[in-house]
Amino acid sequence: MAAPRYCPSCLSLASQTTTTLFRASTPRISPFTPPPQSLLQQPNQLRAASQNALKYRRKDVPASQKRKKARSTFLVPDLRNAIQFSLVEAMRYLRASEVGRPPTSSKYELHLRLRTPKNGAVVRNRLRLPHPVKTDLRICVIAPSDSPQGLAAKAAGAVIVGEEEIFLAIKEGRVEFDRCLCHTDSLALLQKANLGRILGPKGLMPSVKTNTVVKDVGASVREMAGASEYRERFGVVRMAIGQLGFSAEEMQRNIRAFVESVKRDMQGISDQTAKDLHEVVLSSTNGPGLSLNGSFSSGEDGGVGARDVSTL
Repeated sequence: MAAPRYCPSCLSLASQTTTTLFRASTPRISPFTPPPQSLLQQPNQLRAASQNALKYRRKDVPASQKRKKARSTFLVPDLRNAIQFSLVEAMRYLRASEVGRPPTSSKYELHLRLRTPKNGAVVRNRLRLPHPVKTDLRICVIAPSDSPQGLAAKAAGAVIVGEEEIFLAIKEGRVEFDRCLCHTDSLALLQKANLGRILGPKGLMPSVKTNTVVKDVGASVREMAGASEYRERFGVVRMAIGQLGFSAEEMQRNIRAFVESVKRDMQGISDQTAKDLHEVVLSSTNGPGLSLNGSFSSGEDGGVGARDVSTL
């Protein structure tokens, strides 16, 4: 069969007509006309995702409301422009604020502000001052009352000595002592009695860390009678340093013993946490806190700050 024959002029006309019809049937979108509504409609999932993204979009917070980076050390004041007093001047002002009160009811308190990081070992110890502040300390000793340890504790000045009778009184709510010691042989009975919930919040629970679980009970009672405990809290070590009726010389000896003891404690934990003494503040029960400059009286040149406070 012979192949069909086409006229060249007809074929060119047909191709032009087809192209023209195809162009006419295809809609043209002008860049100045809005897109069709079909292109603007989104599926429900995409619409929900966009709304969720707008909901949790990070908002621009003003600089004043931005969370600042937490400090790693406790804040210490600048002592260059601080008003500081000698020991005699500070005692004079504090006694003036305690006028009308019995000399034995008000006490002097010393605050040692340290340059120390927030996370680290703390200073904690017990000290017997040259002139004790509180002499009516009631000491309890957990040991058999008829044993040599119990008899030695009674001879040294312990108020309460025993085991089961003390446990029963504590469970009934009768805590009639200020300090508590435990002999090493009675530690198992103390732990079995489960008194930590009662004595722990009061700071009376004996433990090895606080040196209240001892072998020589008599010597510990004699050492604790008249001794004071101190502990670092928020970068400050506080302790009652004297009664209102103490003289300036007695206060000087007590302050010197306390500062030297804290410095020894800081040296003992220097491998764990670096600490330094920054400021020494003297206050009273109802009086303000006065920063000491390290001199004994106003006529002496005792230096500035806590560096020379041991020369008081």
